[in-house]
Amino acid sequence: MEQRRLILAIALSLAILLGFQFLYKRVAPPPAAPTAEETASPTIVPGPASLATGSEPAAAADTGPRLVITAPRLAGSLGLRGARLDDLVLRDYHETVSPHSPLVALLARPATGAPYYVQFGWSAPAGTSLPLPDSATLWTASAPTLTPASPVTLSWDNGAGLRFALTLAVDDNYMFTVRQSVTNTTATPVVLFPWARIRRDYTPQTAGYYILHEGMLGVIDGRLQELTYAKAKTAGERSDGLAYQATAPGGWAGITDKYWLTALIPAQTSEESVAFRDVAVKGGTGYQVDFAPVTPQTIAPGAEATATTHLFAGAKEVHLLDRYERALGIPSFDKAVDFGWFYFLTKPFFYAIDWLYQRIGNFGLAIMAFTVFVKALFFPLANKSYKSMGKMRLLGPKMQAMRERYKDDPARQQQEMMALYKAEGVNPASGCLPMLIQVPVFFSLYKVIFVTIEMRQAPFFGWIHDLSAPDPSNVFNLFGLIPFDPMQISPFLHLGAWPLLMGVSMFLQQKLNPPPPDPVQARMFQFMPVIFTFMLARFPAGLVIYWTWNNLLSIAQQWLIMRSAHLGQDRGKKAKPART
Repeated sequence: MEQRRLILAIALSLAILLGFQFLYKRVAPPPAAPTAEETASPTIVPGPASLATGSEPAAAADTGPRLVITAPRLAGSLGLRGARLDDLVLRDYHETVSPHSPLVALLARPATGAPYYVQFGWSAPAGTSLPLPDSATLWTASAPTLTPASPVTLSWDNGAGLRFALTLAVDDNYMFTVRQSVTNTTATPVVLFPWARIRRDYTPQTAGYYILHEGMLGVIDGRLQELTYAKAKTAGERSDGLAYQATAPGGWAGITDKYWLTALIPAQTSEESVAFRDVAVKGGTGYQVDFAPVTPQTIAPGAEATATTHLFAGAKEVHLLDRYERALGIPSFDKAVDFGWFYFLTKPFFYAIDWLYQRIGNFGLAIMAFTVFVKALFFPLANKSYKSMGKMRLLGPKMQAMRERYKDDPARQQQEMMALYKAEGVNPASGCLPMLIQVPVFFSLYKVIFVTIEMRQAPFFGWIHDLSAPDPSNVFNLFGLIPFDPMQISPFLHLGAWPLLMGVSMFLQQKLNPPPPDPVQARMFQFMPVIFTFMLARFPAGLVIYWTWNNLLSIAQQWLIMRSAHLGQDRGKKAKPART
């Protein structure tokens, strides 16, 4: 029975860890680069508003004057034709670890072949004919540049008694505040729906992991809603492309990449209709997230109606999302970071590692210090396990003699072995306990390193310039001495220095454990360091460093416990009186 448990524990650990590499990784679809066709107004689900969908050539929407955006962490521009925010780069982030690589572009104009933009506008109830601003409307800006210190108002008069305005403000980070207003100078009331939308008129290349969500998401009515591009395309087969729709007060929704987010946050007291949908564009599929109030605004003669929406467009920095969540009352805004099912572990782990980083100054060292704390937390449990393994090692001669004595009677051998374990107070499966303890910690730490932007391009020492990427060195080209890339032959021909160190540490740790009594189990254990070495070679370097350091700490702890057990046994022998 104990042998079955041992094999089951090993199989479970391998299944979970191998699952990271093989089950969670999937082939990403190739990115589409269509020549997009814009819609003149968003398609909102019928009910609160029923809007027609027009189209125009992308080139026409990409012409005309622009409003320059200059902020400490953002740079870009807004097209005054259509009042479309479609040009935004992040000043603090480069595409690669090289400081000379291009800055990360979040929003993009149609001319790039990958249109990604945000718009705000108005629609009228079905059957109402009013001249309203659309993607061809040319707005007038009150100033040429938008900065945190200088908000800008865009205005347009429809020539029929309605004056529209968009007042834009941006803070020192990634949050825009957009105030939509309509002034009615006619003699009759006017009914309008203010709306906001995020559009991505192509299917982007994704990281391709099931454990990472990329696509449309939001927190609606207190619940996280996620929809991948593929599912949105499948679900949005209706004529309006609707893949998800709900009505709820406030909330937030948008489109997320691994590290970047564009999200709309309406007034949290307003009952809003939110929709995720796919939209037809020339040569491919686009995706839209939109908000509109359930109840339209009625603007009396001589009155003004307003609606204020916040727009987040930037990096998913955990502490920044937390600050916006508190300051603006945004529900669960931190869930824009895909902490996953183990949220109750992954986010505290991030806080702990980040706290250590702020004091140490290196995320790799912070991970190592965090590992020490984890080892201390589980010390009593691991201590008991290692003591049991120490006793098992001391019982080796007795167990070998018992196997020889009952080699022709396996049932009796197993019975006597179990009796010996019980008499000596040892558990033959105790060697797997430290590994099983590591599994949830390993999984949670993997998520933290993989999904948090704070770990992106974070250096360690030497050749490790990005803890979130695999160790770039490779033993198969003698760590760069031979000028060729073994990965061109096979993706499995990548084995860096840190995975090798991890394999050696695992081998040394295994040598301190008593060998399994069954020869098949013994051979299985011998291959485990090799299997784990190749498996972890393609994992983030930060995770491999954690595993190696954890093994070294375990070796030190196990050696001290076993040394103490040997000394105790020696003292016991010396204390026995000599027989006469």
